[in-house]
Amino acid sequence: MSALSFAVGMGNLWRFPYLCYSNGGGAFLLVYLILAALVGFPLMFLEFSFGQYGRQGIVSIWKSCPIFEGVGWAMFSVSFIVSIYYNMLVAYCVFYVFASFAKDVPWRDCGNPWNTAACSGPAQQRLLYNCTAHNGTWYENTCYTQAHTDPQVYKTITNLIAVNGTISPKLPADEYFHNYMLDISGGPSELGYPSWKIALCLLLCWAIVVVTLSKGIKSSGKVTYVTALFPYVIMAILFVRGIMLEGALEGIYFYITPKWEKLLSAKLWGDAAMQVFFSLSICWGGLITLATYNDFHNNSLRDAAVVTLGDSLTSVFGGVVIFSFIGSMANTLNMPVADVATKGAGLAFIIYPQAVTTLPVSQLWSILFMLMLMNVGIGTMFTLVQTVQTTLVDAFPRKLGRGRRPQFLLFAICLLGFLLGLPLTTRGGMYILQLMDQYAATYTILSIGLAMVIGLAWVYGLKRYFSDIEVMLNRRLGLYWVVMWRFVTPGVIIFILLFSLVGFKPTQYGDYIFPPACEVIGWILSTVEFMFIPGVAIYKLCTTERGKSLIERLRILTTPHEDWGHKDEARKEENQIPLSSAPNGIDADAHYA
Repeated sequence: MSALSFAVGMGNLWRFPYLCYSNGGGAFLLVYLILAALVGFPLMFLEFSFGQYGRQGIVSIWKSCPIFEGVGWAMFSVSFIVSIYYNMLVAYCVFYVFASFAKDVPWRDCGNPWNTAACSGPAQQRLLYNCTAHNGTWYENTCYTQAHTDPQVYKTITNLIAVNGTISPKLPADEYFHNYMLDISGGPSELGYPSWKIALCLLLCWAIVVVTLSKGIKSSGKVTYVTALFPYVIMAILFVRGIMLEGALEGIYFYITPKWEKLLSAKLWGDAAMQVFFSLSICWGGLITLATYNDFHNNSLRDAAVVTLGDSLTSVFGGVVIFSFIGSMANTLNMPVADVATKGAGLAFIIYPQAVTTLPVSQLWSILFMLMLMNVGIGTMFTLVQTVQTTLVDAFPRKLGRGRRPQFLLFAICLLGFLLGLPLTTRGGMYILQLMDQYAATYTILSIGLAMVIGLAWVYGLKRYFSDIEVMLNRRLGLYWVVMWRFVTPGVIIFILLFSLVGFKPTQYGDYIFPPACEVIGWILSTVEFMFIPGVAIYKLCTTERGKSLIERLRILTTPHEDWGHKDEARKEENQIPLSSAPNGIDADAHYA
């Protein structure tokens, strides 16, 4: 349940829809499912089995192949950086929860101080239809008819429309999100000051993480029964409502119909591959961390299959729900499905709030839905922060693993995460969030996955690894896993990396294209995360057994450490491990049990 809660999160209900929408719908869905089978499932089983057998943190577990210890530190850096902007998304949900306690949801219609002439809600659409029915000209939310308008004014209006065109209509929820909640600026260079409302929501989210994780893995594990199951109840209700709306089928048709020419797009393949990693949360270190708490003989192959299938189906189902409402909104605005909303990280916070306005007692459904999004986000945050904490305690047990030090460390991690997240609460914060999402967990994650599968399948050796799995699962793996781990999975990752770099396009949020300076910052962020892999390897080569030759040191660093694995067969059969190897300093007793 913890793994499913970690995997099923904002990646399914926030990131997947906007990537699918910006990449043309059906083609992205098809590629996503193919890559989930060829890359996602094999890597998830690799992480589950690796963590379950090694039963150590994501750094020390590389005693199996010490030269790859940098993979663990790269996972650590990704988990921490992603947690900074991921919790900002949860804070947006908290903001909507509080806003929904009003007499009516404030984004239902236009006419508010933050709305512009482009706003087009149900009331404006009714006026537009009436205007058109009377052969009128609709301009800036006003109907001009030739019979009741001064001829000169009417001529001026028609000339303006001929020269400038009409303003593209925007949903009330779009203007509420961008103009009121974010008060978004013209670009990342115009940050402004933090919004105190959003900053307080962010502080509350970090406080929830601290309070829950301070009680240990058992308490967060119980919470996941809610965070993993609650989303499906709300999504099922929205699905039933969505498919009943006029125009819903057009949106679903856009979602499931591939545009075959899109399959030649490097961006589509890159986005789909990165979404598989993001959605399944592979190569972040969280799955390895969670697997260390399993019984030694737990069926990790079954777990990997269930979580991969459940996560993929959740993404597909969530897509059907959101595109049914996009189709309805396209019908309302009289626009093509592809042009309804802003293509970017804010899509879910436009479509979902607009969707609840179609339900009776919209405030109640808005609260329930945003609590659901908040739940799935917090479920992932628990594991991200726990991975960061576990890694530090595991790497520095004497300094951080005694007494109440782990709790103080947890507080320090969350406080630092909150302070680093404050720039995201400014007027230009959404641009920073979009840039971080584009670079923090994309190219680095692919590189981590490649390094991990090479380290275990080629350097540690599949013969040795299959033997470890046989001890755990009491079953032998066949030729399928040899082909997948040695050839197919690393081959697909290399192809995606090269294809993505060749077809690279600048980051974009809505109509705003990020300048080269921002792209350089993004690449620096991604490079810093990746450099842990070669950097730690070089450091170990230079410092290990200095009196020996480079070849001898390389042989030592590619051979499992003497205390790697479980050599005591009696303890192995009892599913017991020493307390000292428990990956979480806070919960050694629970881990032993």
